[in-house]
Amino acid sequence: MANRLSLFRRLVADSSVLDAHALQSDIELHDAVPIESVVAGQVATVAGRLKLVVYQPRQTLPTFTAELFDGSGTVALVFLGRRRIAGLEPGRTIVARGRIGEYDGHKAIYNPWYALREPQ
Repeated sequence: MANRLSLFRRLVADSSVLDAHALQSDIELHDAVPIESVVAGQVATVAGRLKLVVYQPRQTLPTFTAELFDGSGTVALVFLGRRRIAGLEPGRTIVARGRIGEYDGHKAIYNPWYALREPQ
């Protein structure tokens, strides 16, 4: 009965809910932690899909920002002094590691270590 109920839920669930669930199951594969559970000052490994990539030319220092979503929340990956990074594009899945901070009032990792994952 539980399998039928699970199948029914998947059939009627919104695609964004199913996508979030799939991304959350990938967290364990990469020894990562859910973004919703990380706090400022903590060094964390996160894994997910890039939702948004933005280059912001500034007077003092150009900034390249990518928004990473793992199904539980988002974190901004902020690369200071960069205009572009090959491979970092919307829809790409990555694993990133660094100290959690804040950028424009949201969770962020500045100049993180990252690894591109194979396109799905």
